[in-house]
Amino acid sequence: MRILGISAFYHDSAAALLIDGKPVAAAQEERFTRVKHDSRFPEHAIRYCLHEAGLTLDDLDHIAFFEKPLLKFERLLETYLANAPAGYRSFKMALPVWLKEKLFQKMGIVKALEPLSHSGKSIEEKLLFAEHHQSHAASAFYPSPFEEAVVLTLDGVGEWATTSVAIGRGSTLEPVREIHWPHSLGLLYSAFTYYTGFKVNSGEYKVMGLAPYGEPRFKDLILNHIVDLREDGSFWLDQKYFNYATGLTMTSRAFHDLFGGPPRKPEARLTQREMDLAASVQLVTEEIMLRITRDLATTYNIPNLCMAGGVALNCVANGKIQRDRHFKRIWVQPAAGDAGGALGAAYAAHALHCGRPRYLNGGLDGMQGSYLGPAHSQSEIEGRLTGAGARFTVHHEADMIERTVDALEAGHAIGWFQGRMEFGPRALGARSILGDPRNPEMQKNLNLKIKYRESFRPFAPSVLAEDAADYFELDAASPYMLLVADVIESRRRPMTASEKELFGIDKLNVPRSDIPAVTHVDYSARVQTVHQETNPRYHALISAFKARTGCPIVVNTSFNVRGEPIVQTPEDAFRCFMGCEMETLVIGNCILDKRDQDPKLKVDYKDKFELD
Repeated sequence: MRILGISAFYHDSAAALLIDGKPVAAAQEERFTRVKHDSRFPEHAIRYCLHEAGLTLDDLDHIAFFEKPLLKFERLLETYLANAPAGYRSFKMALPVWLKEKLFQKMGIVKALEPLSHSGKSIEEKLLFAEHHQSHAASAFYPSPFEEAVVLTLDGVGEWATTSVAIGRGSTLEPVREIHWPHSLGLLYSAFTYYTGFKVNSGEYKVMGLAPYGEPRFKDLILNHIVDLREDGSFWLDQKYFNYATGLTMTSRAFHDLFGGPPRKPEARLTQREMDLAASVQLVTEEIMLRITRDLATTYNIPNLCMAGGVALNCVANGKIQRDRHFKRIWVQPAAGDAGGALGAAYAAHALHCGRPRYLNGGLDGMQGSYLGPAHSQSEIEGRLTGAGARFTVHHEADMIERTVDALEAGHAIGWFQGRMEFGPRALGARSILGDPRNPEMQKNLNLKIKYRESFRPFAPSVLAEDAADYFELDAASPYMLLVADVIESRRRPMTASEKELFGIDKLNVPRSDIPAVTHVDYSARVQTVHQETNPRYHALISAFKARTGCPIVVNTSFNVRGEPIVQTPEDAFRCFMGCEMETLVIGNCILDKRDQDPKLKVDYKDKFELD
């Protein structure tokens, strides 16, 4: 059974290919077009998936889309009618787009796929539509390592659902609970993202990273005025504080009056107020998620939890759920956002529409480390780098790894481009920028000189799975960087009295542990456990670094600069390398030193940053 899954037309469009229940290829469109969060039809991602499997569109049994456009249009109309005459400006802008494009999405998808068909066979007959939350839930349960699990989906909104629960058993997935629009945990978080001056649908990570710098002094204000939260985690949002249902912004004047002023302008100086707002909404989000998961564990008495949807990327909350122990094990889809809906739609078609059995991967999950994107052979890498004007040396693998360790020890920021590209928003050691976690200047340098982004943003440690417990309060695997854990007490550096008095961003430059570059100001870390089974070369590099230094960890951040998607090709990597102050680039067995490059090939990124 060969099934292509597609997500598109909102943000983070993607394609995924499932063969007999096993994912063989998946990628976001943005990696090919170089347009961040590209929402257009994922033609390039589809072509990649088909090429990877040696198939044409005619070889497919089904093509599954990740949501039902007509149900979404129904929600749009009902919302505007219920709120009329309020929201007329928004309605006037939205309706022509729906009437021209989205309402007839099925025909648009068929037309977009026609150039990929050689036989002229009916594409329409193969086309299936899953519901949005069904796609998310399927993406979480079917590749998980569990035979039975509670499946929790939390996001902004699908057709109507904003929060949903299903029970997965074998190949079945039965929905049991839903919270409907406009009451949405994802949109609550996005409202605070907007209000604190960051871009909705991409700046939520920043709010999460900013939260430890603040005090949650607005928590009670949120819970007393905005959110009616019940003991089982169900919630209701007072819509007078929001403008997302029928307006052109996220928050209303009542929201601004409640929190003492208008939204922060993007790029304006961050103040303690924004930090406290971030801390407050993060704590409220955690409280809601903990109440939901505690009630689900008690109600269904199933030891396993699967999660998907954009809110499931909140790794701080995930870490607290994991430590809460109401569920023995949790598994979060690494592409938990809308991109993962492409994979989920394919899974839903395979298991629920076709009634086919799940693909089980022994004790491992079915995502293969999420390394489902394009790879490049060594000869192709060398040819493409030569074509780009790069100057490089080629080494055997063992020598390449030792030279990379040399560069890490020298304090270099290293572009690391190896094997198949990751599917999902996290770089997991295939398209990563690496550094020495022991270097107290590394976090600041990576943010300001390499990534060109806000100085407060934390970085993740990639740690050998077998050594994780020696550094972090973590007793579960975290291969997808979706669990936050604290650095263990013995690794922490005691704070002086004056350091304890610091507030806000002043906390940033105080080393917190013997791995300061990956220890956030609250002693936490967004951990990636690295496993030899799924990424042997990355595991070998960190093992060599450990053998040399005693430290089984490297700093890992995504291989891109602010405003650009993660790199996909060797040319993308070389361009990024030449546009920032990265000293070393390692692509396959090729090593590039910045000092050896032609200065005429330098790239200037400074005027090209997306204000996100």
